[in-house]
Amino acid sequence: MPNDEDASSESEEAFVDTYLAECRERQQLKAQLREKNLNAAANRPEEAFFSKLDSNLRKNTAFVKKLKTITEAQRDSLMRDMTGLNLTKYISEVAASIVEAKLKMSDIQTAVQVCSALHQRYAEFSTQLLENWQKVLPLKKDDKNTNMSKTRVDLRFFAELVSCGVFTQKEGLPILRNLLAFLTTSDREDHSNLSILLSFCRHCGDDFAGLLPRKVRLLCEKHGRITPTNEFLTLEKQKSIQGLLREYFRQLCRHLQKDHKNLQVMERHNRRVLQTKGELSTEQKEKCEAAHLAFQKLSATTQQFAELLDEDMPDLPMEELTTLDNEGGSLDVHNRFKGGELDATSSLWEDEDSRSFYENLPDLKAFIPGILYKDSAQVTNNVLSLEESSEASLEEDLQKLEIEGIMEVEGEKEADSTGGSKVEEKDLTETLMQEIEAPDEQEAAATGPGVANKLLLDSFLSSLLHCVNREMVDQAAIQFCMNLNTKPNRVKLVRALFLVPRTRLDLLPFYARLVATLNPCMPDVANELVSMLKQDFKFHIKKKDQINIESKVKTVRFIGELVKFSIFPKSEALFCLKMLLLDFMHHYIEMACNLLETCGRFLFRSPDSHHRTKVYLEQMMRKKAVQALDSRYTTMIENAFYYCNPPETPAVVHVVRPPLHEYIRKLLYKDLSKSNTEKVLRQMRKLDWENPDVAAYATRCLTAIWNVKYYNIRCVANLLAGLVAYQETVGPQVVDGVLEDIRLGMEVNHPKYNQRRVSMVHYLGELYNYRMVESSVIFKVLYSFITFGVNIDGSPSDLDPPDHLFRIRLACILLETCGQYFNTGSSKRKLDCFIVFFQRYYWQKKSSETFGEEVLFPVTVDYLVKDTLLMLRPKTKLAENLEEAIVAVESLISEFKPKLPELFSSVPSNESGDISGKQGRDSDVLGPIQEVEEDPDDDNHSMECSDQETEVDGDTDPLSNSQSQPLYDDLNMSSDEDHGMVEGEGSASSQDLAVIHRKPKHIVCTEDEDFMTAFDKMLSESLLHRNQEAVKPQVDIVIPMNIRGGTQKKIYASIEKKPEEEKSTMNFILMTRKGNKPQFKSLEVPVSSELAQNLKDREEAERAEKEQVKMLTLNINERQEEEDYQEMLAAQQRPVVLNLNRDRRHKYQHPKGAPDADLIFGNKKR
Repeated sequence: MPNDEDASSESEEAFVDTYLAECRERQQLKAQLREKNLNAAANRPEEAFFSKLDSNLRKNTAFVKKLKTITEAQRDSLMRDMTGLNLTKYISEVAASIVEAKLKMSDIQTAVQVCSALHQRYAEFSTQLLENWQKVLPLKKDDKNTNMSKTRVDLRFFAELVSCGVFTQKEGLPILRNLLAFLTTSDREDHSNLSILLSFCRHCGDDFAGLLPRKVRLLCEKHGRITPTNEFLTLEKQKSIQGLLREYFRQLCRHLQKDHKNLQVMERHNRRVLQTKGELSTEQKEKCEAAHLAFQKLSATTQQFAELLDEDMPDLPMEELTTLDNEGGSLDVHNRFKGGELDATSSLWEDEDSRSFYENLPDLKAFIPGILYKDSAQVTNNVLSLEESSEASLEEDLQKLEIEGIMEVEGEKEADSTGGSKVEEKDLTETLMQEIEAPDEQEAAATGPGVANKLLLDSFLSSLLHCVNREMVDQAAIQFCMNLNTKPNRVKLVRALFLVPRTRLDLLPFYARLVATLNPCMPDVANELVSMLKQDFKFHIKKKDQINIESKVKTVRFIGELVKFSIFPKSEALFCLKMLLLDFMHHYIEMACNLLETCGRFLFRSPDSHHRTKVYLEQMMRKKAVQALDSRYTTMIENAFYYCNPPETPAVVHVVRPPLHEYIRKLLYKDLSKSNTEKVLRQMRKLDWENPDVAAYATRCLTAIWNVKYYNIRCVANLLAGLVAYQETVGPQVVDGVLEDIRLGMEVNHPKYNQRRVSMVHYLGELYNYRMVESSVIFKVLYSFITFGVNIDGSPSDLDPPDHLFRIRLACILLETCGQYFNTGSSKRKLDCFIVFFQRYYWQKKSSETFGEEVLFPVTVDYLVKDTLLMLRPKTKLAENLEEAIVAVESLISEFKPKLPELFSSVPSNESGDISGKQGRDSDVLGPIQEVEEDPDDDNHSMECSDQETEVDGDTDPLSNSQSQPLYDDLNMSSDEDHGMVEGEGSASSQDLAVIHRKPKHIVCTEDEDFMTAFDKMLSESLLHRNQEAVKPQVDIVIPMNIRGGTQKKIYASIEKKPEEEKSTMNFILMTRKGNKPQFKSLEVPVSSELAQNLKDREEAERAEKEQVKMLTLNINERQEEEDYQEMLAAQQRPVVLNLNRDRRHKYQHPKGAPDADLIFGNKKR
């Protein structure tokens, strides 16, 4: 070992010396190059020098093109070409080519040398190069970093140019810092720029940030080396860049911890799936593997970044999952048994995986030559019987063991009487230690080939600590049987198995499987181990001390694991349990419980040991009942008992619902989401709403919003808004149910309904957002939160105790949901007034005696109120204490006091005086105001009404168009609050103030008398004029059909004649009546006469009108067909879009609108 340490120390020193030498050499070369570049202005050649160089266009152009593909191999040729060419006229092209060049990391030094040579010769080169860099580098927030590899090379290239002096610090450092700031601030979540920053820290970190890798720093401190210092930048500038990098590292650590937590959740989920289904889907496997690879890559790069920055890696609690999975604590055994409920009740194992682990062992004899285990197989197994023993034989074994136990107890008593107990106890301990240490003395005397075997065995035994799955254990068994199967090695193997660390309880099942696998070929291994465990158990039983509890637990758990492999006899295990129950105290309780947790179920469900195990379990529970035990021991006993013999509890009884009810619940509670709201709405519309039972159940499901996921509550409100257009009765019923549930929650006020109340309040806010309720309802609910059952004087109330702050949370949730729409009109004024009263309620709660120095006011509630109010009214100044809140309320009340008589002009003066008097006595209370429906047009967020509805509202609401209506709406919101205040003051004050309900009173005025006089006069004149009209006789002459048809034909023929056949007259038929018999006479009328001309004009107009109607009809049909076709194509291409229309639809509206007949045909009467 000293030689190994010396070799390691020498290699470390060589590494440090090499690193420091390379660092000094690199810094020296950079310093020399930087000095040349900074002094280049004084050493640049004169103009005459350039005239001697080659200015050939072709050569210069070829050189510029060659600069776009700079490589390390081209260094000499590039430098040679540059020295012989006159590039004065091509400096801009040269700079652009260098910036656009696709370089590799190995080519950067060549590019830096080329740029340094150009800078030392041409004065304009550095300026042109800097301008090109500013165009290419992403420096602004809006810039996108599309080519990561190019940015990585560019960052290092630019940093090297700055450190080598091509760019001065004044020119290059701001650009470099902006570039680093862009890379760190624009990548706070994905950390895709990590490789870029990692490369910068590795190659340029010592120049710009003074970085020294942690490994180098520790080795320098260990071996006394002086750490190198870089004087290129001052310490302040280095700290500025260090700050950017370290802040990025902190964000990277949070990202790593988040990914690690997500990976643990995914692994836990996959294990549960494996336990329940037995296999993982291909998609889950691929997703898990991708997550593992991404996490490993991120962890590796984070480790490198932490090494370069000399920072500590974040803590990743890897033991969380393994502890929960592998720990066999008493608190988890019941849950593990629940995981095996799918198996038969008589099964010995919890699940199929456990059964396979304990029963499916590899057969070593099948693939190992018999010569390798022939000697060990000749040993008879006196302890173990692989065949299942009967219950009778088990009882016989127990009786023998009990007799032996009695004899041992009697021997102990005799020893106590003679004073030899201490000597026997010491002899037992020494004998056990000698059996463990005896092989070490034999191996120490071995020489020659035995040394190689010893090293091989030691390596094998040390590897057993890492065998944590069945494959590794099985492979270890094969390896031992083929290479190490000798008697000394078997003894040493037994010792190693017995000396398993007491804290590594997770290894016991695998060690027991190793012994069970080797048992057919090497039964002496099992025999020796069982014998040592029994001796150790008896030793702990006789000691009766309260120390070494971990060793005792390890021993009994090892015994339990061997019992399940049928290595340790069941009778021996039951006898051990009986010995522990004889003196059931302290550590014996923990040993018994751990033994039962390990193999208790196996013994209880085995046919041969069931009866005896049941007796011992009942005995244990009786001892627990009669003894005064610690609560920890009581819990352990109960868990062990119920793990072995779980109670026969009936399965969870599921409510059997009709299929239609289940379908409705599935639609609303499982299927409904933001993307399929329209689809679910169509399915809900298909329900039989004419059936009262179906309609009632669907309405009840729409009301029970607490069954819906919180983020889907908005979808239910959207669904209900669309459903109301077809089923108008559903909306009011759901709203009534929501309001009733909110009120019931305030009356019951039980914590178990808190989540339900939160869902209901959020649902109400979403209903307002979708125009299912008016703003007055929202404000009534808000005021009920701060007034219902609340005593203004601060006295305690059963409905709203001082320490009950849940109403504040409900009000904030409702305001966060729909408060953003109360920003104009009367709703804005209402919300401003409510905020004043809400702050008083909040400060009354916060200032109560319940909260003080001992019990602090919850800071979460404080932040919730401030965030909510500032979100709605950012510029509003919030009250700082209770006094300011009360002053604000009094100011608001005094502002509205003078306006009460204007609003209630119909109230008699004596009643108004009473109200004013009461208000004067109590300035904090406003008198109740009669509720009046608010004007829908006054609220920007209320429903739009049709012209007919608006007209009706205007006729029925006398205050809708008056100037006092907005003020009335503002005062209207305080009625609920005042009503609650009056109720809280007692019966005496409630009798003084009463709500006055009066109908509009008609006031007689002179204008009405003038109107009635004029109206009566108009009626009398109309009647008189009607009586004076002459009655005209009715002429009833029926035109015969033959005359009518002939006339029409003649008229049409006369119109349709050709010009050369036109006549000067037109034939008409004159109808007269002589007596009761009509007579018809032909009458020739000149074509130029007015009668003939009017007839011709009328018929031409009718024919033109028919043609116009025909064309319009055809155009409408063509347009509708085209729109239907276009809509069908668009519906196939576009995704499903939610109907975010906030207007409630009262009637079905055609998607393209019904044609306006008056607009098309006109309102002409024919």
